[in-house]
Amino acid sequence: MVQEEGPGERGAAAVEVAEVRLSRRRWAVVLLFSSYSLCNAFQWIQYGSINNVFVHFYGVSTFAIDWLSMSYMLTYIPLLFPVAWLLDKRGLRPIALAGSALNGLGAWVKLGSLKPHLFPVTVLGQVICSLAQVFILGMPSRIASVWFGSHEVSTACSIAVFGNQLGIALGFLVPPVLVPNVEDEEKLAYHISIMFFMTAGVATALFILVVIVFREKPFHPPSRAQALIQSRPPEEYSYVQSILRLLRNTNFMLLMVTYGLNTGCFYSLSTLLNRMVIHHYPGEEVNAGRIGLTIVLAGMVGALISGIWLDRTKTYKQTTLVVYIMSLVGMIVYTFTLRLGHLWVVFVTAGVLGFFMTGYLPLGFEFAAELTYPESEGTSSGLLNVSAQIFGIAFTISQGQIMDHFGTEAGNLFLCSFLFLGTIMTAFIKADLRRQQASLESEQTKVTPEACTDPIGLEESKL
Repeated sequence: MVQEEGPGERGAAAVEVAEVRLSRRRWAVVLLFSSYSLCNAFQWIQYGSINNVFVHFYGVSTFAIDWLSMSYMLTYIPLLFPVAWLLDKRGLRPIALAGSALNGLGAWVKLGSLKPHLFPVTVLGQVICSLAQVFILGMPSRIASVWFGSHEVSTACSIAVFGNQLGIALGFLVPPVLVPNVEDEEKLAYHISIMFFMTAGVATALFILVVIVFREKPFHPPSRAQALIQSRPPEEYSYVQSILRLLRNTNFMLLMVTYGLNTGCFYSLSTLLNRMVIHHYPGEEVNAGRIGLTIVLAGMVGALISGIWLDRTKTYKQTTLVVYIMSLVGMIVYTFTLRLGHLWVVFVTAGVLGFFMTGYLPLGFEFAAELTYPESEGTSSGLLNVSAQIFGIAFTISQGQIMDHFGTEAGNLFLCSFLFLGTIMTAFIKADLRRQQASLESEQTKVTPEACTDPIGLEESKL
């Protein structure tokens, strides 16, 4: 076993004798990350889920409220590379501290916007929260790889993504309940203040927990693939070269586009859901939020099932393709049932759509980590997210305009066409599972008994 070796002592020999062991703290780390990611995602959709209420309170257009959601997407695009570079150079803990701190700061700033003429203040608060998101979205697969064993990375990544999805779910459910659509301006301000105070309190508590609990990495690598990465001398790694290698990776580039198409459709659907439902079912703000909740909760179940399935079967390509096809089918069914006049039908079809469309998100992260090993998971995840933000902005603006001029069905068919394109492109991605191959080769080229005895494998499976 190697004890705190210096950079000069690390090399091939270090890999051979490095002890592989799982840390019990890993569950606290991933759950804490998931919690502050939840809080940030809640703040993303809290305006869009009651779009008409904020339009009335601030006296602005629906498009202006849509931009409060789209600010998350817009901010991410130029800041991805600086933050991904920081993640590679400084590690997980500084990024976690920055993300949770900005999340709390943005929540407190919003408390200064409880008057109709203070819309610019709420924009400022939302922009600060969108900065926090840049420090959050690229973390799930990195946390999974750094803290979890090879037999549980996909499940861990799904749990990390869970927080974001649960936050969106609560963002659909809670605001319509806390902020009813009342005419009285002072009562409305009071209800909004309750929501903002609760959010700020939770965000602050989570920041304090991050300071206390979140550690950079475990004392021992959790897998042989991670041991190989940690043994690499720092001078061997170039961030720019890593990005260039990713951009030359055809399979990853196909995945980047298809992930952007699928997730961009989800962003657009989430942002515009309130407008869609209110158009067909006037006065049903609370049920519009519940439909959004149904989409995300069903997606969380789908994400968990797919994560467990991947850990057991390693069928990344096949699973991704099936989920993509079912996302397209779900979107088509949802499109043609929205106008039937039966809310229960919308709940069912939205749940089926969410199971596959939202369940796809962690699949993309893990498939990317496999296709791009040994490149940084933060960089590959960041590129996936940039693609999602670009398509999200384009789809939200385009679908909103189509809905205004041609109706909700035309807007949803617009999304269906791009999901169909993404399905075709996914079929051309080759299952080049480099991370799995590295783990197998490491097992097959054991050199010393201490580094590869069965008790280590038993210890991994025990913890």
